Amino acid sequence: MNSAPLPFGRDLGQIIQYAYTVADIDRSMALYTDRFGVGPWYRRGPFTPPNARYHGEYTGMTISLARAFAGDTMIELIQQHDDGPSVYRKVITRGHGFHHWAVGADDIDAQIARFGESGYPAVFEDRMPNGARVVYVDATAELPGMIELLEMNDAMRELYAGFHHAAAHWDGADPVREG
Repeated sequence: MNSAPLPFGRDLGQIIQYAYTVADIDRSMALYTDRFGVGPWYRRGPFTPPNARYHGEYTGMTISLARAFAGDTMIELIQQHDDGPSVYRKVITRGHGFHHWAVGADDIDAQIARFGESGYPAVFEDRMPNGARVVYVDATAELPGMIELLEMNDAMRELYAGFHHAAAHWDGADPVREG
């Protein structure tokens, strides 16, 4: 495991995010802010990832994402707006809840191979607008969720560092932002 520091208090290879599917992303953001003081949230969507592949096949899912830091760890909320096949569908049909942990990686192919050797196959792949690759490996045979591998290129490090800085200095104003 590579343990190079990231600009928001975590190291490569460590859990940097806990992600949950939700039925209503706006309500969920408001609840997290009200109950736990989490914010500001960076909301993206609804959008359809143009290159997303689930089990090797294009998935035309439409989703919204909301991300915010709580301390040095990010929380991600995911709302799927359609009933099509997706990497989130199994959790959604159970009634929503925990979906994955995210781990940052410089060499995402090495991490895919490492997790594959542990019996966790890659089941989802996409590329973020900033060029970073995103791959989910299915760890549910042994763990209660999937693992998202995030390629921590310079743009991703800068994006997450900005989210982290905003949370560390947040005064409660403007709780939902585009991003």
